[in-house]
Amino acid sequence: MTIKPLVLLPDPILREPSKAVERVDDDLRRLADDMLETMYDAPGIGLAAIQIGEPIRMLVVDVSKDDEEKSPFVVINPEIVATGDDVSIYEEGCLSIPDYYAEVERPASVTVNYLDRDGAQQTLSADGMLATCVQHEIDHLNGVLFIDHISKLKRDMVIKKFTKLARQRGTTRL
Repeated sequence: MTIKPLVLLPDPILREPSKAVERVDDDLRRLADDMLETMYDAPGIGLAAIQIGEPIRMLVVDVSKDDEEKSPFVVINPEIVATGDDVSIYEEGCLSIPDYYAEVERPASVTVNYLDRDGAQQTLSADGMLATCVQHEIDHLNGVLFIDHISKLKRDMVIKKFTKLARQRGTTRL
């Protein structure tokens, strides 16, 4: 497995919708393994393929706590088919927007149809942190960042800060 470099704000690829995965094969499973390795190394609890520069509809998640056994799963071509009526607010962060956190309101529960790492159709019904994490990562696949769920003023400040940092590093594709 290989740890991949993370794509950081303001890279415009983060705003591009990802394309559906056409075939689940060994290459895709290797990419999923690399994504998990990258996510654990960061460390994070979720990672969308676009965050390592791969514009495909795949994400990985593991919301197990540090003292628990890891329980990763791979989600390919996810489709939200239902959300609960209740909402929850979590302080979210993002590996592509390091060291910035904000409270985001999302549906408290979600049902998602997807393919697993073997290409089998699955349905996930999630609530709590898992529901938030899955919605956050699916947003990435649609070119949406968690800062799009906060006030325009705060969002503009974050984008300005990360644009300035990218220019200083010389790493942005603006």
